[in-house]
Amino acid sequence: MIHILIVDSHPIVRTGLELFLNSKADFKVIGSLGSGIEIFEFVRRHKVDVIISEVDLPELNGITAMRAIKKENKSVQVLMFSNQPEEIYAISTIKAGASGYLNKGASVDELETAIRKISAGETSLSEKMDKHFRYEDTRKSRSRMFKKLSTREIEVLKLLSIGRKNKEIAQELDINEKTVSTYKARLFKKLNVTNIVDLIHQAKHHNLT
Repeated sequence: MIHILIVDSHPIVRTGLELFLNSKADFKVIGSLGSGIEIFEFVRRHKVDVIISEVDLPELNGITAMRAIKKENKSVQVLMFSNQPEEIYAISTIKAGASGYLNKGASVDELETAIRKISAGETSLSEKMDKHFRYEDTRKSRSRMFKKLSTREIEVLKLLSIGRKNKEIAQELDINEKTVSTYKARLFKKLNVTNIVDLIHQAKHHNLT
């Protein structure tokens, strides 16, 4: 059973959500609140698996409330459910600790899917925002990887990836073969691999070559 808390300042929205969610055999709405400030006491008193919260809430906005709730209750999953433009709010709410973001223009089926996804530990975003989120993650990963490698290490990596041997790399970079071997050992360690095939694969995966 997934225990759900609804937080929205509009009674008709809370009622509609409650009616729909309680029609599912494994969903149970255990609370319906109208402001962000009320969440804290409720979560302390009840077992909550998923919070469905609007961003715009009286007294305390949904994002601020969520950050505080997640500090005390890491197991609680939060789905931000709002009319606010997802282009502005979706990624920022995920970074702040939410498990998903759904626009209020979504269908009830999309809502059900989102709840099930975040209950299973996944992130739920629209297809467009999901692609954007994954792209950002890849870009950051790439950036971190570049920062870990020195300029010379990247040069050696690029030459290894196009099939150059140690001797050829040494000649091209005007260094000795022993130094090339040292750079290779560093690359293995920094990219967490044990052979040249995996090294090149990692480099291509992170667009380092």
